[in-house]
Amino acid sequence: MITVSELYIYPVKSLGGIKIDAAELTDRGFKHDRRWMLVDNDNRFLTQREHSQMALIGTSITEDGIYVFQKSSPSQHVLIPFSYSSGKKIIINIWDDLCDAVAVSDELNEWFSDALSISCKLVHMPDDSLRKVDERFAVTKNEVTSFSDAYPILIISQESLNDLNSRLPHELPMNRFRPNIVVEGCEPYEEDTMQNFRINGIDFYGVKLCARCVMPTINQDTAEKSKEPTRTLYSYRRREHNVYFGQNVLYHNTGVIKVGDTLDILQKSETPVFERAVTVQQ
Repeated sequence: MITVSELYIYPVKSLGGIKIDAAELTDRGFKHDRRWMLVDNDNRFLTQREHSQMALIGTSITEDGIYVFQKSSPSQHVLIPFSYSSGKKIIINIWDDLCDAVAVSDELNEWFSDALSISCKLVHMPDDSLRKVDERFAVTKNEVTSFSDAYPILIISQESLNDLNSRLPHELPMNRFRPNIVVEGCEPYEEDTMQNFRINGIDFYGVKLCARCVMPTINQDTAEKSKEPTRTLYSYRRREHNVYFGQNVLYHNTGVIKVGDTLDILQKSETPVFERAVTVQQ
């Protein structure tokens, strides 16, 4: 039996995530997930790819908003309120997309700029900002996402991480891969073939394997970078110039899913083929 073992949200894109027991699915992903983002002076999105120190900023949920703190000094903190007076509407750039956002406040901009030692500002995605997913992989052509890289949900199985860790000199935690849904009770990489599955009456669709960038090489506690796990993934999960780990997911309907819920596979796709490289010397 396949069950949901962990659930995560990342309220501010590329900052620390939050492990939760239940997640509410909205029209663009889990509630609060990547509805806020930091942008530079040109209104272009910022991530750990270029600024690994973003890993050192943690987040948690309170009744009033998103509590944000420096992991090394939790007394250095700030609150992003769920409700605030309307800020200035701006157009931001995330990958190849331009979408509407709202600047939150000068005070928060100053806090983040000081904490990260880069000039930046915090923006929020309002409900009327509709950022469509890539139509080549959409199910209905109308699905939208938040400030996630491209899709509202990422699923990874614990068995896949266990298999990867068995090949690594040192085990890595799941937080390196920033999933939304973690499942257990399946075969390693079985999520690759989950074309249609159901959790608590909600239909999900695996639409695209997740090509991994440099972020899994960043230690989420220290912000230090290494060559792993990319080097090892390259030896057995490579296709052309990318390595893959996890499945991007779309879904129909909204609702709540919880840790412990059963995942029922309704339809499977063919097992993807990867190029095999010579085993990498550790």
